[in-house]
Amino acid sequence: MENKKYSREIEGEINKNLENDKVLLLLWARQVWKTTVLKKIRDSLEKQWKKTEFLNLEKNNFRDILDNDPENIFQLIWNNKEKTYVFIDEIQYLKNPSNFLKLLYDNFSDKIKLIVTWSSAFYIDKKFKDSLAWRKKIFYIYTLSFNEFLDFKDKIEYKEFLWKKDIPLLYKTELFNLYYEFINYWSYPELVLMDSFDEKIKYLKEIADSYIQKDIFEAKIEFREKYFYILKILASQIWNLLNMNEIANMVNLSVSTVENYIYIMRKSFHISAIKPFHTNIKKEFTKMPKVYFFDLWLRNYFAWNFDNFNLRVDKWSLLENLVYKNFLGKYNYDEIKFWRTQNKNEIDFILEKDKKAFEVKFNLKKFNIKKYSLFLEKYWDFSLECIDLEKSLTIFWKKTWITKKKLETSKVF
Repeated sequence: MENKKYSREIEGEINKNLENDKVLLLLWARQVWKTTVLKKIRDSLEKQWKKTEFLNLEKNNFRDILDNDPENIFQLIWNNKEKTYVFIDEIQYLKNPSNFLKLLYDNFSDKIKLIVTWSSAFYIDKKFKDSLAWRKKIFYIYTLSFNEFLDFKDKIEYKEFLWKKDIPLLYKTELFNLYYEFINYWSYPELVLMDSFDEKIKYLKEIADSYIQKDIFEAKIEFREKYFYILKILASQIWNLLNMNEIANMVNLSVSTVENYIYIMRKSFHISAIKPFHTNIKKEFTKMPKVYFFDLWLRNYFAWNFDNFNLRVDKWSLLENLVYKNFLGKYNYDEIKFWRTQNKNEIDFILEKDKKAFEVKFNLKKFNIKKYSLFLEKYWDFSLECIDLEKSLTIFWKKTWITKKKLETSKVF
């Protein structure tokens, strides 16, 4: 169902980097139109009379050839004096992908330009033995931003309001209805283009079952049903502190097993965990992070709640999760934190790099700055701002692609 009529924002950014020598490493969530994006980039190169080749390491038997010697790639592709743009899909299936990329870059960057994809991030910690240092440029590609969502809904006339303070009343109701639909249901390209609600739910189930099962299989998860049960627990606890001991007791598993399952969920782009911000360990420190979902459709699926957004009792937590996801368009994982004291004074998001703090409220009238005097007195050089529903719509219109980002908790990059 992938349609070349629509584009992902990431395409332009990748195109800008095709002429440098760096390896382009594209990390994808599932079902975000990887095939379409790669094909469009390849077609664009070929229209410029550039030589391209495409290798899919998931579906063919080339892995053994490349594992034996990276230079064997020249047995697979046609290469002459002209530089060849080589697309390698699912490079994590190689035994030593970092060595493969390093050798080809160091010795043949004048002959080939590598554009490689990687679908499961947990492989990186296990298989990347070399950081590739300055040899690479990384892109994380997630599901649709609201900006892209409007493109896919053929509502591009509303996009100009996303970076304006005041939305004309003539457009406001319809724009917010689209926003509610985006938050509540659909951020996958396929889903946006489907008409039938039943068809969309069926597709959601297929993604949740088949693709998460694939992650489970590849990560060698032993207790599959309990893995799904933990996802359901987390779906009911957006913004809560992640208590590994509590979850371990609920599912009757060891804490170390639960920690490993949470790690797999993070590396598979299902959930993210942000760390606490502190300068005074005794008064402020808590080891427990807060959990958010990368995609609210997945959270709503495991919570099995697709009620109208305005009728939901959990809409404020969905908004907080959405704000977090939009911060990912501008900041590294480890740059987004939260603040909480032992006395449960807390602020939702801390961006230490920019000296900014944000509290999320569904209704701006419920924000009372006096409640945060402890933080403002202690961190007098930080600004504090409240993000409500309307502000979340207008200040987070930027693209969702991320470049030069470090993988969460990964020592490799």
